[in-house]
Amino acid sequence: MESVARGEASTGADSAASTDATLIYRQSRWTRLTHWLWAIALFFMLLSGLQIFNARPQLYIGKESGFGYNNTIFAIGAENTASGPRGYTEIFGKRFDTTGVLGWSGPAGQETSRAFPSWATIPSYYDLGTARVVHFFFAWVLTTTLLVWLVASLINGHLRRDLAPRLDDIRRLPRDIVEHARLRFHHKREYNTLQKMAYGGVLFVLLPLMIITGLAMSPSMDSVLPFLNDLLGGRQTARTIHFTVMLLLVAFFIIHILMILAAGPINELRSIITGWYRTDPPAHGDKAPERSA
Repeated sequence: MESVARGEASTGADSAASTDATLIYRQSRWTRLTHWLWAIALFFMLLSGLQIFNARPQLYIGKESGFGYNNTIFAIGAENTASGPRGYTEIFGKRFDTTGVLGWSGPAGQETSRAFPSWATIPSYYDLGTARVVHFFFAWVLTTTLLVWLVASLINGHLRRDLAPRLDDIRRLPRDIVEHARLRFHHKREYNTLQKMAYGGVLFVLLPLMIITGLAMSPSMDSVLPFLNDLLGGRQTARTIHFTVMLLLVAFFIIHILMILAAGPINELRSIITGWYRTDPPAHGDKAPERSA
């Protein structure tokens, strides 16, 4: 799997790899560790977060919510109809029947009113307390790992060297878009423009926004960071932003997996598991890719 950080070579490099000029040590142990820690943390945060959402399956814009307000923009629920209970999802007042998946789901004859189905939540049964414990634990795992990675990347120059888009990257953006659309991939040590923009967007926009909105929703943080709610437009708006960021991260994950499958899953998985990555053979007259020492 492609990682969000380019690794440095270790002194114990595989001797067999030294005979192959296209096989380079791309991902360090630290890179691989943080990648999988983030993946595990986000997985448990997603499923426990859906369980927490089930306790109040509506989203609002504003500082307050309730029967006296008309600021609901998203809702999942169930209603009785002439043909029996039906699940629905409502977005900006537009209602869609989502019976069997959202709003009303479960084994045949045992369906219940439930925003997200049991197979998509941790725990699978309704337990808000356990879901909150799981969610907050992995939230701290994610936050701590991200902060350590950020400091280390600033110190070793990884951010400037590998993730910051350069002028040439911007000029290559149209070509990168066309080549990705045609599923034409170039296996190089350096990230292409779309990768830099995607990884940068996740690392410096989505994940920090997820953390900030999570803190804003915590009543215990009001006394520590009282300005957060006002900055984000209120606790209900922060909750809506939090949910939206979750959807964007899920979309990123799906696209990420599709790109891995299209670019060559064996090579990508080997890179993020062992650190070794096979690049394209050098074109005639080009130098072989340099390998870290």
